[in-house]
Amino acid sequence: MAQLMSKIRWGRGAVLLIAGAYFLVPMVCSIIFSVDDNTGFSLKAYTGLLGAPGFLDSLTFTLELAAVTVVVMLLLLVPALIAVRLGSQRLRTVIEIVCSLPLVVPVVALTAGIIGVLRWGPDYLHDTPFFQTIVAIQNPSFPVVLVLAYVLMSLPLAYRALDAGLRGVDVRTLVEAARNCGASWPRAVVTVVLPNLRGALLNATFITLALVLGEFTTSSILGYQPFSVWIYEAGKNDGQMSVAVSVLSLVIAWVLLLALSAVGRERRGRKPARP
Repeated sequence: MAQLMSKIRWGRGAVLLIAGAYFLVPMVCSIIFSVDDNTGFSLKAYTGLLGAPGFLDSLTFTLELAAVTVVVMLLLLVPALIAVRLGSQRLRTVIEIVCSLPLVVPVVALTAGIIGVLRWGPDYLHDTPFFQTIVAIQNPSFPVVLVLAYVLMSLPLAYRALDAGLRGVDVRTLVEAARNCGASWPRAVVTVVLPNLRGALLNATFITLALVLGEFTTSSILGYQPFSVWIYEAGKNDGQMSVAVSVLSLVIAWVLLLALSAVGRERRGRKPARP
């Protein structure tokens, strides 16, 4: 038995070592490239980021899109999944299929469909109030069409994260207990159910943020310039700065993941919320 456990530990160590090398070697090479200017060590690729044209604008633009996407995604999924748990379980299959559909539709095909709808609007809706809606969702200052696309792309992963959290919570019992204590339906959900889903909500939020921060295809084809597209454009003129921005983006994602893990550990150390 001891030999078996020793082999398992060695096997896990080998897997972790290979996985670490797979992720860290490209990262280290990228960092070396970004600080080597052929004359020695230099941080000009990092110090010049704040003054680079479009850096702060594209980063702010992306963070705004990410925040709105997270809010819309949670407002769509959380009430629907809770309602299914409290109501008919048969609808759960329908919601799962609908949320999984973006997985079978390539991003390029999805973007082509969006472009088709946007072109179809002016041809057939120019005499109706819907024409102004088509124009408004393409406003360059804040393109709602990108938010809609990001919500669709994040649905499969966000659904899995929230569904996994709901599997560990007896929603019906919690709501009934809160109702027996005099709480209304909205209050029972907000004050009793949602605190028990904090880990799942954080997971879904992080997944959505990571998707928006890294998404390139749809925003590029539609002609907008969030952070990922700016990195691509900056790489045409300054390869070191492009790699430096990519490294910083990855570091930000790691920091968010570590913060998420810390919140999850803190949550497990507390007692579950009670009505």
